[in-house]
Amino acid sequence: MTTIKIEPVTRLEGHLSVTIELTDDGKVKDARARVTLTRFFEKFLEGRLMEHVPRIVTRICGICPEAHHLASIKAVEDAWDITPPPAALKLRELLLHAKMISSHAIHFYALAAPDFIFGPFADPAVRNLIGIVKNLPDAAKKAIELMRYGQDLCGLIGGRSVHPVTAIPGGQSKSITEEERDEWLKKTDRAMELAEFTLELGKKVTNDYMDVVTKVGILPTYYIGLANNGVHTYFDGTVRVMDPHGKIVEDFQPKNYKDYMGEYVTDHSYTTHVFYKPVGYPSGIWRANTLARINVVDKMETPRAQEELEKLREVLGRPSHATFAYHWARLIEIIESVEKTKILLSGPDIVSTDVKLADVSPKEGEGVGIIEAPRGTLVHNYWSDADGIVTRANLIVATNNNLGAIELGLKQLAKKVFEEKIHEQLKLPEPIIKT
Repeated sequence: MTTIKIEPVTRLEGHLSVTIELTDDGKVKDARARVTLTRFFEKFLEGRLMEHVPRIVTRICGICPEAHHLASIKAVEDAWDITPPPAALKLRELLLHAKMISSHAIHFYALAAPDFIFGPFADPAVRNLIGIVKNLPDAAKKAIELMRYGQDLCGLIGGRSVHPVTAIPGGQSKSITEEERDEWLKKTDRAMELAEFTLELGKKVTNDYMDVVTKVGILPTYYIGLANNGVHTYFDGTVRVMDPHGKIVEDFQPKNYKDYMGEYVTDHSYTTHVFYKPVGYPSGIWRANTLARINVVDKMETPRAQEELEKLREVLGRPSHATFAYHWARLIEIIESVEKTKILLSGPDIVSTDVKLADVSPKEGEGVGIIEAPRGTLVHNYWSDADGIVTRANLIVATNNNLGAIELGLKQLAKKVFEEKIHEQLKLPEPIIKT
């Protein structure tokens, strides 16, 4: 028996290790993804004031704190039967789109692009973001500019560019001025230029690596994502579930999530594997994140993004089970978020000063907030007593929604590499940059 262990797995937030066990004749006996770090947020939220929780949970993730901030405030307001003013909801939606732009750009340029640009077998010392900065300085500058656009807009709306503070029970603690709105509207055309550049670069490398895209990581699973009457959304809607054959099997309200989202506890990882509960585990393993979202929806919310969705579906179909297509889907979502940012900034509500209720009172209740984080469907569920104290909390983050499928994909890939030697058969293009 041979055991291969990779620890830590880099290019992700959090802590993950991979273990592959091979028999003496080179067959894959098992492959596991292990998360052995826990942060106990569900437990130490107990006893806290509900109004403090949206600022506490931003520390769960340094890359997508805005998503936790907004899912949390939705859960608090749901528990207390609060409906914030329309302008506050628009600001929150704008904050989430700004984060999608920043996070998706970071993911593509820092976590994905180096493998495509330099080739998957290039020296890791070169095959990284610093290598792109040195060898493709123009692309690197555009990458940083696009990331900064999204992150600085997060700072304007959220009060901080990381760990936002402005969403409060009943609305937003601050509005934006007409001057600030006008300044950011002027920047949106440049942001779209950068998004289009990123999309074309991503499509080129996807097309160059199409043999890999269509042969490696083809993993039929269920898919989950928010939809607003079938339209792509991050912020508000029903939760859609698609089966591996492309049939929409559920379209449920967030408050009913416990009827459809099961949590399976493995004996080798602290993180639960979330699955489609009516089918059971492991048959109901699903995937969240960008490709899952565009699989489950009928259309994108904005016209340019819809054009690109149609192009992806012409090539890869619906649903696409190609794991590498997550990168393509991510770039389509950047396009949509820039389009949507311009729409929201152009609306009169976005500069309204009516952004918070004058009087908010705590009450006993249970609240659920579900939104789309950059890497998948995010659930915050809190229970409050009559004094507004958290008595219980349940959080399902994107990692939970994806980990079962990550492990399935790991086992499949291990067999293809160690048993089928697929890496020796693939048609790989010449690297854009040779090392």
